[in-house]
Amino acid sequence: MRTAVGFVLVALYLLPVGVMVAYPTPEDWSSRILGDPQVFRYVLNSFVVASGTCVLTLVLAVPAAYALARLPLRGKPVLMLLMLSSLMFPAIMLATPLFVVFSRLGLTDTYLGLILADTTLALPYAIVLLRPAFAAVPREFGEAAVIDGCSAFGVFWRVVLPLVLPGVATVAVLAFLWGWGDLVFALTLATDDEMRPVTTGLWGFFGATTSDWGGAMAFATVAMMPPLVVFLISQRLVGPVLAR
Repeated sequence: MRTAVGFVLVALYLLPVGVMVAYPTPEDWSSRILGDPQVFRYVLNSFVVASGTCVLTLVLAVPAAYALARLPLRGKPVLMLLMLSSLMFPAIMLATPLFVVFSRLGLTDTYLGLILADTTLALPYAIVLLRPAFAAVPREFGEAAVIDGCSAFGVFWRVVLPLVLPGVATVAVLAFLWGWGDLVFALTLATDDEMRPVTTGLWGFFGATTSDWGGAMAFATVAMMPPLVVFLISQRLVGPVLAR
């Protein structure tokens, strides 16, 4: 019974994806996707922004979560309260202030500006998710490593971090997807068509009087592939770790 229910739920979930993939005609692919180099520019922009958001989020979130979970810091409850409070602010509230600041710094229509904007929202989630993973590692492991002559950084890098690799991989995928699917900052910080990601590039298939559904479905299929590949790669990397 559970298997049948699970099969039905998966089928319902994948039905829109199947329609999206099957809807475009060969002409849609040749004229609107393969014949338009701007489509691949959109994909490249999204990939750069999403990858940058993923890397920057991990660089900042991993040591921050480790410090909050295992180091004797003052004001931990206040820091965690600030992290949790920041999760309540939607992206639309930050879009205008960030546009004013980034425009003065010359960061509009740049990869760096989009990466920094997406990281401001992905970072609190990453820290909140990673902190319990670091806290779950027994402290005896670190103490034993110190007795064997391991430094404080060595305990973090060689002992604790490998044990929380599944959590780090999960946060990496979420940060990548966050940067890939962002629309608010893409609209406000990327006014040049050469810097637009796939989320705003999809609008080019619709106008006031026309709607190119075939081209839009083909474009959405192309935009779906990089996140899918990233997810499959993360599964292959983390799977052996979880199987130990």
